[in-house]
Amino acid sequence: MSVNDRGSIKWTAMMMPEHIELLKQTWQEQERKQKPIIDEQKQEEINLKLQMAVKNELTIDLKYFLNHDFYKAKGKVVSIDRQNRYIKVAGQYLPIESIIDALD
Repeated sequence: MSVNDRGSIKWTAMMMPEHIELLKQTWQEQERKQKPIIDEQKQEEINLKLQMAVKNELTIDLKYFLNHDFYKAKGKVVSIDRQNRYIKVAGQYLPIESIIDALD
């Protein structure tokens, strides 16, 4: 929270509910994270680790970016559906393009 935020919060008690909602939306937009750009070499590394995890039934740690935030999933990769562009891991269906790192 910055000094400017403190002033905004202080005045919300005297604002109309519509103004408070707009102020909250503005704060949420400022806190949004950006998806990192994955270069071709990193993408190939991720694909190789995913294929090895499926082939050898290994547990894998995945970092992925979804809805403007970072998440982690850990488990065995059940399947990779390249046609529909998703993988199934730990009971979740993750879009392949959302994966930003794979750790074995």
